[in-house]
Amino acid sequence: MHDFPAGRFAVWATAWLTGRTSYDQALDALLGDTAHRVAGLPGTDEAVPLGWALTALRGLGERRFRLVLPVAGDVRGVPRAPGLAPLALETGQAAVGGHLALVPEALGPEVVQWTAFPLAGVPAVPPLPEGNLRAVSGALDLAVGDTARALARLDVARWNPEVPGLLAGLARTTAAPGLPPDHDPLALSVLGRAQRLAKVLDLTMADAPGAAVNHAQAAARDDALRPLAQAVREAIAAAFNWIPR
Repeated sequence: MHDFPAGRFAVWATAWLTGRTSYDQALDALLGDTAHRVAGLPGTDEAVPLGWALTALRGLGERRFRLVLPVAGDVRGVPRAPGLAPLALETGQAAVGGHLALVPEALGPEVVQWTAFPLAGVPAVPPLPEGNLRAVSGALDLAVGDTARALARLDVARWNPEVPGLLAGLARTTAAPGLPPDHDPLALSVLGRAQRLAKVLDLTMADAPGAAVNHAQAAARDDALRPLAQAVREAIAAAFNWIPR
């Protein structure tokens, strides 16, 4: 839950399509040191470099992409193209445009395989409501406070002693790098905090070796974490999906 190539694609492809950045800047930001290949792009018979997909977007009539973070029981924002929802659920993310949806899969530390799903003939789905950044940031603060108190009552520090330190360190300003230069500074801050909280969620959900965590304790922990997980998802999506007005 820490890396969101679909979010980077959504924000940089949108910036390029709207003329806010150059093709080279967008492609450099998307690739980094990783090889990206796209399968299923309309008009191709085999996997092509990600740059080809970026080039093809205007010809397809795309104007904007949005990051969608589906989870079991909530696939809102995911079009009903055959095979799209199961793969998006498996990877936890998708970049959704008006004519194309793309789902990334990490094939190792240096390779990302994308699957493109053409949306021609697929019923349009309404985009998820876009959270106001200040409201999303406030919701994140509330969720962190409530979760910290609940985890303290559950003595989660006994299961994983790293968690309290991570929660306490959230007061420090953390900005997420790698977003377009005209992105709202608040979006960068929200994304940085949300990505750190994603690590908290991962650590808290992983029982420390040898910890005697029974089913009732695990269920109570999961209940305590659910509001934070929802707030993190909404914050990450809002940060990546923000565009200048």
